[in-house]
Amino acid sequence: MIVFEKVRWRNFLSTGNAFTEIDIGKSPTTLIVGSNGSGKSTLIDALTFALFNKPFRKIKVAQLINSINQKDGLVEVEFSIGASKYKIRRGIKPNIFEIYQNNILVNQDAHSKDYQQFLEKQILKLNYKSFTQIVVLGSSSFIPFMQLPAPHRREVIEDLLDIQIFTRMNDILKVEMTTLAQNFKDTEKDLDVVIQKRDLQEQYIGRLDEQRKKSAHEINDKISKSKKNIDGYQRDITDLQEQIDTLQKGIIDEEVVSKRLKKITSLQDALEKNKGRIAKDITFYLENDECNTCKQSIDPAFKTKILDARQDKAKEIELASIELDNKFNDVNNRINEIVDTQNKITQIQYNINSLNANIQAENRSIDSYNIDITKINEVENSEDEMLKLQDYRQEETKLRDEKTKLNDERYYAEISGNLLKDTGIKTKIINQYLPVINHYVNHYLQSLDFFVQFNLDNSFKETIKSRHRDEFSYASFSEGEKLRIDLSLLFTWRTIAKMKNSTNTNLLILDEVFDSSLDNNGTDEFLKILNTMAKGINAFVISHKGDILIDKFSNTLKFEKANNYSRLV
Repeated sequence: MIVFEKVRWRNFLSTGNAFTEIDIGKSPTTLIVGSNGSGKSTLIDALTFALFNKPFRKIKVAQLINSINQKDGLVEVEFSIGASKYKIRRGIKPNIFEIYQNNILVNQDAHSKDYQQFLEKQILKLNYKSFTQIVVLGSSSFIPFMQLPAPHRREVIEDLLDIQIFTRMNDILKVEMTTLAQNFKDTEKDLDVVIQKRDLQEQYIGRLDEQRKKSAHEINDKISKSKKNIDGYQRDITDLQEQIDTLQKGIIDEEVVSKRLKKITSLQDALEKNKGRIAKDITFYLENDECNTCKQSIDPAFKTKILDARQDKAKEIELASIELDNKFNDVNNRINEIVDTQNKITQIQYNINSLNANIQAENRSIDSYNIDITKINEVENSEDEMLKLQDYRQEETKLRDEKTKLNDERYYAEISGNLLKDTGIKTKIINQYLPVINHYVNHYLQSLDFFVQFNLDNSFKETIKSRHRDEFSYASFSEGEKLRIDLSLLFTWRTIAKMKNSTNTNLLILDEVFDSSLDNNGTDEFLKILNTMAKGINAFVISHKGDILIDKFSNTLKFEKANNYSRLV
């Protein structure tokens, strides 16, 4: 379990040079209040920056440095895991990234990226995505679990269930399979070469006896025939090349036509955008009699004038669009003609390549005949040639055995890969936990007076049914109902994490969850859940409703802004 103890920062966002420090373990429930811009949400950005080198909100890292002092930005986070105590120091201008374990600086020889991976995988066993799902529920740039794409949902649950090891094993296996595939390919290539050498050697030895029976005259006849064939192929190649030259002259406008098509397409897109804007204006003036901004009535004469102008413009755009469509069709037809011509050129080039291959084959034959002529006049050493053939056969046997071995290894690796895929062991484990997950989600939903049946399947898609069995999706609910689902999922993840002891932590931060989407009843029920879970939890609630909520929390922190600096009162 990660037990966060303290977090402090200076020259961070609107905080000045003096450290702002929060004792995380001081109270089970802490209310953080303050006016807009006072810095009450800085705690979240400080934590995510120190741990993951990125803010919680959608701002750049460079913007985290205090804009007045512009240097010495620093965040420190202290926490413990078991018997080990850790401190993370991360700074801006100068850049600082230090990890201390039991007051000893952890080796920094590795690249900063590797150092960050060490922090997340070896110490925290928690990444940014999981942190924001288990520790933080925010109202600004936070992306709730239900709004994550399916792959990212899976990552969160895999982290919770501590089954990422299978993903890492699969990654290692993929590298091994790539190596095996390459070795198999190389061995197969070497085997083909040896077989060719063996075949050629057998053919050569066979020809030795034949060559003794042939005359040089007969071989020269074959050479002449091959040369004659080559001449014929070359004439055919010349004719075909002339055809290509003629066809290419007919498509010299290819680049011009392509540019014209691109320009027409761009103009069409612009017209469509203008058409949309004008249609929106027409719809507005047809359906509204007052201005949305100032709430004043729109003069009928002005409204009629605007509508006439917009409708005239819409007609002009429609005529222009028709004209562009005609031009598009003309250009597109020319493009098709060019493509047809290019296909013809490709086919002719294929024929030329075939003829060149024939020429190469004839030249190889001529080379072979010339060797035969030489051999006829030489004393052949058949014994040496037989020894060479024997070496080829032995090498062939060795490579065939190696190929069989590699093929077996690939087979077993594929079986292992199937087990380590998302559809393998991990899915079986997830399927075992899905009923538990769904149980807790529905339990917390009911505690928040939201009586629906919520279920996640193994592809992490939701099915939500009412008491009357009507089906809904997350997106179909109001913001308040969505928040109840988000809260229920947050508490579920924390419960599962505690069960698995994977990403279990004492820290819980809720940013402005009470300020807009929870009614009084929902707020009371949520606080009941929070107090029920308070054992071993240090919950921080950031809110504008300090006057309403202050008596419901055991501790209160107030931030204010003075002289352009945020401070903890």
